[in-house]
Parts: sequence; C-alpha cells; structure tokens
Amino acid sequence: MFLEETQERRLPRFFIAYMNQSHDPHIQRIVARKNHRSYGMGLGVILLDDVYPGFPGDVRNPSAYPFPIQYEIARDVDIHRLVVEKDKSPCLEPVLRAARHLEEMGCRAILGECGYFAYFQRQVAANLNVPVFMSSMLQVPMAQQLIGPDKVVGLLVANSDYLTQEHLSAVGIQPGSNFVIGGAMNEFRCQEFDHLWTNGLRTEPPSAEYNKAEAEFLEVAVEFFHQYPNMGAMLLECTGFPPFARALQKIIEIPIFSWGTLLDYAFSVVVHRDYFGYV
Repeated sequence: MFLEETQERRLPRFFIAYMNQSHDPHIQRIVARKNHRSYGMGLGVILLDDVYPGFPGDVRNPSAYPFPIQYEIARDVDIHRLVVEKDKSPCLEPVLRAARHLEEMGCRAILGECGYFAYFQRQVAANLNVPVFMSSMLQVPMAQQLIGPDKVVGLLVANSDYLTQEHLSAVGIQPGSNFVIGGAMNEFRCQEFDHLWTNGLRTEPPSAEYNKAEAEFLEVAVEFFHQYPNMGAMLLECTGFPPFARALQKIIEIPIFSWGTLLDYAFSVVVHRDYFGYV
C-alpha cells in the first residue's frame, strides 16, 4: 500500500489512469501502412560503422530517451570516411540504404548519429517519405531567429577543420549570418573524446572517464562562450556532447541546442502528444 501511495504522489493522475487502462482507447482498428514492417516505432537513427561506447545522452545510447529508438548501421561509413575524407560520395549509398531500411521498419523519422551527416541532408530527405533530421545543426537557423540579428549562435563542433560550407548550406545555414564556429577537439584539447573517436589516439578498447570528459569539454565550451560577448545561444554539433549540456548551461546560462533537443523535437513532430488537464 505504501508503495502504491508513493507512486501515486510521484506520477500525474492522468498517467496513473492511463496505465490502469486495458489498452489505449484511441486504438480501435489497425491498418497496415505501405511498406511498413513493424508498428509503434519512434525514431530511426543511422549509426556510424564504428565501435565505441556512449554515455547516457549520447545518441548511440538510447537508455536516456523516453521514446523508442531503432538503429541501423551505415556499413563501411566510419568517422574517418564521413568526417575526415574530402570525397564523401562513397558514403551516400550506404547512408541511403540504412535510411530506407529504417523507414521500412516503420520509423516515423530518420536521424543521423553524427552532426557531419549534415552533408547528406538533402539527398536523404529527397529519397524518403518520412521527416529527415540528419544533423543537430538543423537547429541553427531557428536559434538565429530566436535570439535576433544582434546576437550570434555559437556553433560548437567536434573539429572545425572538417566543417565545410557544404555541411552548413545543406541544413539551411546562410553564409555571413549571425553564427560563429568553435572546435571543441581542436588542438587535442578533449583527450577523453579522442580516446573514443580519433584514429591513432583511441584506447583499446575505446573508453572514456566521465568526469575527465566533462571537465575538458566544459573548459573549451565556456572559453568559446566568453570569446563572443554577444553569444545568445549555443548549438552542440556532436552526439557525444549532450551528456554535458546541462552542466554547461548552468555556467553560461543561455539557450543550448543539441542532439538531445533535436531528438525530443523530432519525436514530438511525428508523434504528437495528447493533452490532459482541467479547466
């Protein structure tokens, strides 16, 4: 009895009522959707063909997110091929193949694991019938509108040396508009991230210490913030950054956009919630 009463105090009444129902009353009849193999799906995420772990909040770790996530590997597309190599054309077909499979599985929206998947935003969106969110950088144009023209959006990427105009234009970021770019891993300043992602610097097996990774990331991100007194928002490009976004926001106290906010938004668009309340 005590356990039940404790749970009732913690959970909203509408949620308790929802759990006590035998089924969702809105679902009275089911009908197959064209080419969909499974149902009740949420987001489909295209993974890099790389072996490394992710803390909760990292896109390749679904345990922190309150909605279903289905994964598909883009075979032979690893960090080096997607990010470092100048010729990215060999990556397109494996990325499209993974995206199509996720769509056939019934995923309601498709996302890429790495922010540098932005390069293929237009091609993937043109080939699917569900919404496509290939990069957290899709949020930059919206952030620019929210803060006004006299402030800048700080775009903090993993390594700015590999970010091109093609990446930016593919997600709608206009050249010369109100944004600035910083590279968190430039000059090897985030060694714990290098231990996970950088060829030649990865540990065996790839591993990272949370406290060290957070401290290194916060030092770089806060420094980036202070470089631009008119920074009104910050966008974290890398999928490994969201675990530390809240700690960063406590320090710099501006809006922060990340893969976490993009996943939440993407799911809310394709699976709109019901409203429960009172008047």
